[in-house]
Amino acid sequence: MEHGALYGRNRLFICPISSTVQLMRRVDFTNTEVASSETARDINRGVLLNLIRRRQPISRADLARVSGLQRSTVSLITEQLIREKWVVYGPVGRLPRGRRPTYLRLNDGRAILVADLRPNQITIAAADVNGRILSQEAVSTPPNIAKATSLLISRFRRLIKHHPHLVFEGIGISVPGRFDEGADRVLFAPNLKWSEFELKNPIERATGMRVDVENAANACVLAEVWFRHAEKVHDLVVVTVAEGIGTGIFANGQLARGWRGMAGEFGHVPLDPSGPACACGGRGCWEVFASNKAALRYYYESSTVSRELTFRDLLALADSGDATALKALDKMAHALGRGMRMIVAGLAPEEIVIVGEFAGQWERFGRVIEAEVAAAALASNPPRVRPADNPSLARLRGTVALVLKRHFGPAESAMARRESA
Repeated sequence: MEHGALYGRNRLFICPISSTVQLMRRVDFTNTEVASSETARDINRGVLLNLIRRRQPISRADLARVSGLQRSTVSLITEQLIREKWVVYGPVGRLPRGRRPTYLRLNDGRAILVADLRPNQITIAAADVNGRILSQEAVSTPPNIAKATSLLISRFRRLIKHHPHLVFEGIGISVPGRFDEGADRVLFAPNLKWSEFELKNPIERATGMRVDVENAANACVLAEVWFRHAEKVHDLVVVTVAEGIGTGIFANGQLARGWRGMAGEFGHVPLDPSGPACACGGRGCWEVFASNKAALRYYYESSTVSRELTFRDLLALADSGDATALKALDKMAHALGRGMRMIVAGLAPEEIVIVGEFAGQWERFGRVIEAEVAAAALASNPPRVRPADNPSLARLRGTVALVLKRHFGPAESAMARRESA
């Protein structure tokens, strides 16, 4: 069996070549373990690029101190990053004595096109490498995939034209379904009511840019890890609450995708086989009790209102003190918490993060969810349950991370540079 060497600090590890390749392909946004061998330049490049991203502005001296790399190595790699226009010079520091350091930061002239596809609305945006949304618009979701694809292509082209000063690195799209990377197709998106569909390749052909597609809940996991810098949390689950319920799993420091990208479909686990029909074809799934649509159903069952409401309408009624709306949301909160018991018992995460408009009601209903989750703790303290910091942008920022991880991870960055050469 062939073996490869992976160098660490004063240590040499011998492992099978196949294992080395698998290790290098893993996505780890928080690892800062460096290597000193010339064969590990890409590892060191990824480490420094991520340190600049997380600590910017930062000097070369501080990069060397934090990473453990020699200053000469740091200088060589940062000069390369500057030539590649990933990094630019920032402000000049002030010290009591000695040479004044020049700080480095990411080049916000590099940008990403992103889109969040939902059953009723598509949000399209341009964002810089730091996750700042530069411009965005929302449009109604077309009735079929062909029209949706055409719409996305036209909007992406328009954003490129309107931002001639930016260099776009790629396109990231989040979908309310499961994307099979091997087949380049969305396999399971019941709330869109479309059969299996292709999105990646048609947009790549039309724009000439690489397109990355990911499940919306997985994208929200990337947003948490990438932009919230949750270095100390290696096991968390993101629960997206919208037309349905989605879950993204970050286990042992890695995004879990499962066979054909299907990991995490807790929303379609039946809690009551005799319950309401679900869009997946089953009955009594978690999402028919805990989604936005479920809360609206609860409201209609107890109200004589004749007009059709949106979930935002329901939230506005609750904020105005409407007792029926508050009761419907309370019932939704209990269902959310009870469904999370599956996650607690099966995955034992440190944190569960809620993404969606319901997260704005956390002060009112957070304790209800926390109490339901606490009841599922078997042998330890229950996981922390919290709303996302900025739930309205979580999906978009997650697709920014989806594109950037190809450049910031050691294996992905090497491949991306070879493809662009």
